[in-house]
Amino acid sequence: MSDVSAVKAALKSQVIETPSWGYGNSGTRFKVFAQPGVPRNPFEKLADAAQVHAHTGVAPKVSLHIPWDRVEDYTALTRYAEELGLRVGAINSNVFQDEDFKLGSVTHPDPKVRRKATDHLLECVDIMDATGSPDLKLWFSDGTNYPGQDDIAGRQDRLAEALAEVYERLGDDQRMLLEYKLFEPAFYTTDVPDWGTSYAHCLKLGPKAQVVVDTGHHAPGTNIEFIVAFLLREGKLGAFDFNSRFYADDDLMAGAADPFQLFRIMHEVVKNGGLKSETGVNFMLDQCHNIEAKIPAVIRSVTNVQEATAKALLIDAEALAAAQLSGDVLAANGVLMDAFNTDVRPLLAAVREELGLAPDPFAAYLASGNQERIAADRVGGEQAGWGA
Repeated sequence: MSDVSAVKAALKSQVIETPSWGYGNSGTRFKVFAQPGVPRNPFEKLADAAQVHAHTGVAPKVSLHIPWDRVEDYTALTRYAEELGLRVGAINSNVFQDEDFKLGSVTHPDPKVRRKATDHLLECVDIMDATGSPDLKLWFSDGTNYPGQDDIAGRQDRLAEALAEVYERLGDDQRMLLEYKLFEPAFYTTDVPDWGTSYAHCLKLGPKAQVVVDTGHHAPGTNIEFIVAFLLREGKLGAFDFNSRFYADDDLMAGAADPFQLFRIMHEVVKNGGLKSETGVNFMLDQCHNIEAKIPAVIRSVTNVQEATAKALLIDAEALAAAQLSGDVLAANGVLMDAFNTDVRPLLAAVREELGLAPDPFAAYLASGNQERIAADRVGGEQAGWGA
């Protein structure tokens, strides 16, 4: 796209959804490192998300996680979000922490446990109704650790039954987004281990069911941009969970480990219409910030996604197509590399200034004094965290 005004317009209209859990304490299996100023409840999580949106201009949506973000009055929570210039994004279910789910949730061999898990998913749809959320995001830790532990095909039957019941409960303007993950915490089989399994279930369910691509949920060397291109072509890419990984599901800041991969993904998004609102692709972050300050880390992640998007928008599509059709391998690769090697920070700074924002959102936030204010104000009470 050579028209700079069109590139700017696309960047201004981009929407990146941030995760409520990204603002809480998180850690590893060994330790959770608490930080001063971390939110104590969902309302304070929204206040932190509002800081990200205020400085970037492209993050007006916030994903909620149930029961971590359960409140008595969802109307009040929604109203508070609106007062902050935000809106509730996807409602994320949690069927992986209760003791009952040790052997699975909706695929558990015990029908009572399956009922409990499905009822939780239905509760999440009720919360969607109350908050105006359009998306129910499902991730299942279900699987097995040992050969012979359970019936592999039977677990797929149980999964399909639960998904079908929840799908029927969705409203006309609501979607089911089915995430997949290669492994962990199940190590022998995972019930939704890859995009093909998610795609097959979504295809059977109908048009309101789409696939979530989490960029940390693949085997090393997996060509994620191929998956993105395929799902866009089939109209089944519902959302991204952007993060960065070195080994597996590391949940680090998006673009931190491999910015070239993020660029390649965004190239397929741009080329195949994924930025258009009618496509419905939701660009979400799914990250836990264990050792770095939460709000600045989310801001950095948002700007990393913006930079990858800007570079993808600058690709000379005509030159690329001509090189591809003529079989000129080096020229085609050169077109991509020229765009990737472009410093788009001045372009994004100009976009922000045209939106009335500071050109450097990271520096502007650090200079705002908010980090010091929340550290002083949020004393007492239990800090929110991953799993709380």
